[in-house]
Amino acid sequence: MVRRTQTLVVTSVLALVLLVVGLWLPVPFVTLAPGPVTDTLGAVDGTRLITIEGRRTYPTSGRLELTTVEETPRLNLVSALHDWLDSDQAVVPTELIRPRGSSEQQVQQENTQAMLDSQDQATAAALAQLKIEPTGAAVTVGSVPDGSPAADKLAAADVLIKVNGVSVTSQEQLRTEIGKVRPGASVTISYRRAGKDESTTIVTRPSPDDPNRAIIGVTTSLKNTYPLTVSIRLSDVGGPSAGLMFAMGIVDLLTPGELTGGKIIAGTGTIDEKGVVGPIGGIQQKVLGARESGATIFLVPAANCTDAKAVERGKAPRLVRVNTLADALSSVEALRTNPAATVPSC
Repeated sequence: MVRRTQTLVVTSVLALVLLVVGLWLPVPFVTLAPGPVTDTLGAVDGTRLITIEGRRTYPTSGRLELTTVEETPRLNLVSALHDWLDSDQAVVPTELIRPRGSSEQQVQQENTQAMLDSQDQATAAALAQLKIEPTGAAVTVGSVPDGSPAADKLAAADVLIKVNGVSVTSQEQLRTEIGKVRPGASVTISYRRAGKDESTTIVTRPSPDDPNRAIIGVTTSLKNTYPLTVSIRLSDVGGPSAGLMFAMGIVDLLTPGELTGGKIIAGTGTIDEKGVVGPIGGIQQKVLGARESGATIFLVPAANCTDAKAVERGKAPRLVRVNTLADALSSVEALRTNPAATVPSC
């Protein structure tokens, strides 16, 4: 009887220990919570978010806020259950944020590239809306991964001008000129950074897709050039979802009058060079973030309307449905002149 009791006690203690340890083990989930909002018409750390050179800009008021989502990775069972009970947060599988097989560094690089692409597309969409035509195109560096041949030599936003003295005006030309040397050979890259022309020598390496083709290990994009320069400075935010609000800010600065009428207007959405607005993730948390910032209007990509409406309606900003940049501008203009105006809604 004594031995049986001892066995029962030991088993119970072990079970309790395993239970406690299990509660604190990592689980494959991530918490999404409302993140900071940033006024595209304002400044971050004393530096204006959007600056425009080469064309007159106009004073404005109010705020055009881009919204974000904060992620909390490496949850344990206790924290996951705690966050799941909080209606302002969402607990989702890690695979929705970081696909299986990809590293945190890869995801970060992809998000950084997506943010840079969204800035280029927002600029193209805004200037197309204002009928400002491009004057040409340039190959720009998107990202330079750690350990690549170009690390510490090229940087994001560098404009690539020549390879071994040959001008390049397309990504295909860049690839062709670099591919003329054998992997392991050096190439001289001429580039423009912050308005200054420079050059550097980079030792190539084999492409992972073709060991006989030389690469310098950067991602690039083809960026239109215009008779003016639009610069967007925003760090610590990744992904493409700020595109719509970047475009709204650019249009507001380049047109007379106050687009917002002094209101706080928030929103989200990807955008392409034609001004088409696409869906994003974390819409409910972004609406909640806008509410906390005092926004009275929230611009919602049409495809996100159903989820956005799940936020408690009595406390949410007015949800305005948009399919294009033109839609967003039209609705904001209508609400500026008449707060009771009928505009597309979710």
